[in-house]
Amino acid sequence: MTPASIDDLMTDVAVPTTAAHAFDPAAGLRRLAAEAARPRRAPELAQARLSRQRLGVVCRWVLHEPNAAAHVDRLARGQSSPSPQRAEDFLDIEGALIFACLLHLTGHCDSAQFWWQLAAGAGLRAADYCLHLHHAGRGELREAQHWFNQANREPSEAGAPPVDGLFNLLSVFTQYVRRHGSNASGVPTKSLEAEVDRLASSGGCGIVSRPDRRLAAELYEFTGRR
Repeated sequence: MTPASIDDLMTDVAVPTTAAHAFDPAAGLRRLAAEAARPRRAPELAQARLSRQRLGVVCRWVLHEPNAAAHVDRLARGQSSPSPQRAEDFLDIEGALIFACLLHLTGHCDSAQFWWQLAAGAGLRAADYCLHLHHAGRGELREAQHWFNQANREPSEAGAPPVDGLFNLLSVFTQYVRRHGSNASGVPTKSLEAEVDRLASSGGCGIVSRPDRRLAAELYEFTGRR
């Protein structure tokens, strides 16, 4: 079986949508223009700022996980299992989440949204929650509520639980960062950021494509784990 193209992955690992949440670029642009023109109240601005802060903490936490580099390495190699049987098996789902968080932390937020959606479409609830915070930070409350509902939906037969304990985990991580300083916070280094920018400049569609082994090697160096 040959590796699946990104178009195949987008088809087979699509984000489930309903008519109410189908992506309409023109409608999205009109909504963004209306949102930009609408004066924001102080509580709305504060909530958006808090969501952006929480998303930054989540992304640094994800990037600091022990197996982060290994998952991105598998994503770069193009398969998540030794004997892939389906197109989804060519996509390391955790790697997609981690790569999205790295993209967010390096300022490629639209690309981060794309990779979070791939991970969310494959059932990863942490990606749902990242999308909730991503849209809430932009003041896109309808989209934010949709992804919050997705993150807290009833467990399937496969059985991933809702993200009930996530705020507690974030609190623990925040305290850890305060104790140990910014070196423990998972903020990308300049060399890691440069590798992401290299990937971004090599693509022609405006979305950062699948990571490569060179980026994975830099992430191993960043995390100090092989």
